[in-house]
Amino acid sequence: MDVAIAAGGTAGHINPALALAEELVSRGHNVTFYGQRHKLEGTLVPQAGYDFFEIEVSGFDRSRPWSIFGALWQMNKSRRALASHFASTGAPSVAVGFGAYVEMPLLGWCSQNGVPYIIHEQNSVPGLANKTCAKDAVSVCLSFPGAQEAFAGRIGRDTSLVLTGNPVRRSVIASSREVGRDAFGLREDETALLVFGGSLGARHLNEAISRMKDELLSRPNVRVIHSTGKDLYDEVTQSLTLTEEQGKRWQVLPYIDNMGEALAACDVVLSRAGASSIAEIAALAAPAILVPYPLATADHQTTNARYLVDAGAACLVPDDSLDTEEFESVLLGMIDDTQMRDTIRTASKNLKQDQAASALADQVEAAVR
Repeated sequence: MDVAIAAGGTAGHINPALALAEELVSRGHNVTFYGQRHKLEGTLVPQAGYDFFEIEVSGFDRSRPWSIFGALWQMNKSRRALASHFASTGAPSVAVGFGAYVEMPLLGWCSQNGVPYIIHEQNSVPGLANKTCAKDAVSVCLSFPGAQEAFAGRIGRDTSLVLTGNPVRRSVIASSREVGRDAFGLREDETALLVFGGSLGARHLNEAISRMKDELLSRPNVRVIHSTGKDLYDEVTQSLTLTEEQGKRWQVLPYIDNMGEALAACDVVLSRAGASSIAEIAALAAPAILVPYPLATADHQTTNARYLVDAGAACLVPDDSLDTEEFESVLLGMIDDTQMRDTIRTASKNLKQDQAASALADQVEAAVR
């Protein structure tokens, strides 16, 4: 098959699309990405070695209703560019949209020209683009069961709602505990705590864990790997004031590039509950304490977290509890309780999040059949 994929804007849209592309190529299919050259997809997709066709879109700002005219003009221009492109190369066998406005010209063209398409929703609260494009989709593939309700009345009569999970790239899934521990210099008898709040960091999370420095380091077998976020690195290092000896057990990093190895190496994870973080944590069955970002749209990070928590695959601590004894009790309890961590790992493996890319690729192939 020739598969057209539209994904862009943020790594949360692009990385699942790249994970799907890896799976499709391994099955012998051809993949071409469609997106904006000056956005993140314009960097990540070519780096991964996939063909890339540039289109331009502009979002619609509901606080400025007049912006709809510019958005529609840009959308139609991109659709005409796609029509010209496919007239010379041939139409794709199937298309896949990963949300964001960048998918709309491609999926709109497919709808008008009889090319089947599916959409994938990474979050528990779907975005406007996916809700708009759902009606003509062969299937709407979800990462979280909680997203189903948002598509009520928006899908076509023959559209399927399918829970596939959120695809994770093979480089993450392939990480092993042995390789991860070696990468971070961890001994097997040490209990490793991984703390991260996403690429931008999470100030409240950093502050809460920094206050527990003395308590954590009083446990001689505990090691901390702390990703602060690039903009918060100096602030955290000044707050922690680690001695040289303490620094051997509390590794402070602005960002972790090899997140798969970090997750595979750790015994406990303390993290926000973004869709990509949830997917990677579950794919590697890492015992996690999730602290949803309270200002996320429609509180979707709490809904994201509930998927793992309700399955017994994680613990949840509200952001407003980070300054209480509840947080310390939950964190220290998981660090000290090996049996609890083993139980969480088993529950996480049962979710089969590591098979999400394969499940989504099955839907792509089924759309053509």
